[in-house]
Amino acid sequence: MNSSSPGACNVLIIGGSGFVSGTMARAAVAAGHHTWALTRGQRPLPDGVTGLVADRHDHDAFAAAIAAADTEWDLVVDCQAFDGADVRQDVTVLSAVAKQLLYISTDFVFDPLQRSFPQPTEAPYTTADDYGGKKRRGELELFDADTGDMKWTIFRPCHIYGPGSELGCLPLHGRDPELIAKLNAGEPLQLVGGGHFLQQPIFARDLATMALDVIGNAAAYGEVFCTAGPDIIESKRYYEIIAEVLGVGLTIEEVRVCDALEENPGKQPFYCHRIYDLARLADHGLTVPSMPIEDGLREHTESLL
Repeated sequence: MNSSSPGACNVLIIGGSGFVSGTMARAAVAAGHHTWALTRGQRPLPDGVTGLVADRHDHDAFAAAIAAADTEWDLVVDCQAFDGADVRQDVTVLSAVAKQLLYISTDFVFDPLQRSFPQPTEAPYTTADDYGGKKRRGELELFDADTGDMKWTIFRPCHIYGPGSELGCLPLHGRDPELIAKLNAGEPLQLVGGGHFLQQPIFARDLATMALDVIGNAAAYGEVFCTAGPDIIESKRYYEIIAEVLGVGLTIEEVRVCDALEENPGKQPFYCHRIYDLARLADHGLTVPSMPIEDGLREHTESLL
């Protein structure tokens, strides 16, 4: 079995060719780590990343690809697990070959109608059968599992932004591929609640830096962290910054929350304040996100021009 050389660690990203997972993989390579990524092999991987090919939903293929790598990983970052079955698969397959597992969950695990400000790590959770509910079941699976010697950590990121993704943090313009064109054309943006919901978008590279901080960090073992950016902003400010980068004006048309929920009740998790105290990150030896929202959105916007 291969092991990491002195000064470098073995890092496996489940994903690796997507937005968040690709950012994680590039950060691991830049930090000097030996880096693998498990994907379906349909998109190119970042330079310096060794590819493992399998569909994670094909459990036999997933297990075979992990076994064939003949490697012990210091850290596995699962950017793709969406429910309890995926996390159960991680525990079954990885416990014998990984020292640590980092599960990328979401802040949508919280009940949007019972949030606090700032939101603590432990709070009423959603019971909905949606994205947040499924991620929560993944967390519960990890809490209850016998992972042997494999340690684990959970991240709950707020809105993640940065190069490699579309812009937009709030319906009706969330991850909107036409956002820049609409702004340049002077079209008004329809924002639920007028865009007054507070949130803390986190730059993808900041999230990746924190992910690497958990390697060998005993203070992070068995811990859950709400991971958010340094700036608390109204959602409409996010769009104002993009307009400023483009050098255009911004017109917002308010969509009433009740009307938006009547049309799509599944979007309820977006229609609340999502703000966090970052002190707990520093207390556990993690790098506190530092990318100012203005600088991060400028880089993100320019990457799409």
